[in-house]
Amino acid sequence: MRLGLSSSLTHQTPEEWAKRLSMLGCRAVNFPVDYTCETALLERYVKAAQAHDLMIAEVGAWCNPISPDPETRQAALLRCKEQLRLADRLHARCCVNVSGSKGSRWDGPYRENMTEETWQDMIASIQEIIDDVNPQNTFYTIEPMPWMYPLGPDEYLRMIRDVDRERFAVHMDVFNWITSAERYFCHEEFMEECFDKLGAHIKSCHLKNVHLSQAFTLQLQETACEKGDLALEKYAQLIEHLDPDMPVIIEHLDSDEEYLKSLDYVIRRFQEVGISV
Repeated sequence: MRLGLSSSLTHQTPEEWAKRLSMLGCRAVNFPVDYTCETALLERYVKAAQAHDLMIAEVGAWCNPISPDPETRQAALLRCKEQLRLADRLHARCCVNVSGSKGSRWDGPYRENMTEETWQDMIASIQEIIDDVNPQNTFYTIEPMPWMYPLGPDEYLRMIRDVDRERFAVHMDVFNWITSAERYFCHEEFMEECFDKLGAHIKSCHLKNVHLSQAFTLQLQETACEKGDLALEKYAQLIEHLDPDMPVIIEHLDSDEEYLKSLDYVIRRFQEVGISV
């Protein structure tokens, strides 16, 4: 696998960015600038990544293309299309977004997220984004979320069928799908199910962890890799079996120090069981 960080860490130049990440043991990156970046600077980031053999894993869209607010929705669709164009230009593994929400928070939990109308809006938005861009070198993907479609691997398969576009694929974040006691306690079996059903479509993966608090009611908390309870080795083995070159991105930490600590932990933990990073 190719480990990477969702953070670009503190840096002054593209060359410093790439060199530092490479020296830390990263072999994949999330692209640190978006489509609005001036061409000269963007190209410096591309060349720096190439010089240090850093795979561009993800170009993030991170907006709400099914927002109930028309202006927000149109702005989000534009951003998704432009970020997908950028990903295609960069030959990134994928452009990634969430499916969207029906409330004011772009990635928020709302009852209205769980309707057939929302499903159809989601499918139509993905089709519009892909059809408008017609990517040849990358894929548009949806990161699973706990409170919006798709809510599990079978639903993701349905999404793939309904979108019906060759350039639609899967971004795997199995941790966001640990939403019940059953999935928590049987997480290794659930990981196997996800990879058995979706493996052929997976283009990039996120890495973090989950902790179950012994308090009422059920409280599942996302954590750094070193603070959770799940068998990260199992996840890594499934990834390695699927694609030894798969980018695996550590995410959702608050500082450079936290990212460096988590990265060091993951490298040591995986190497101890013979998993190459």
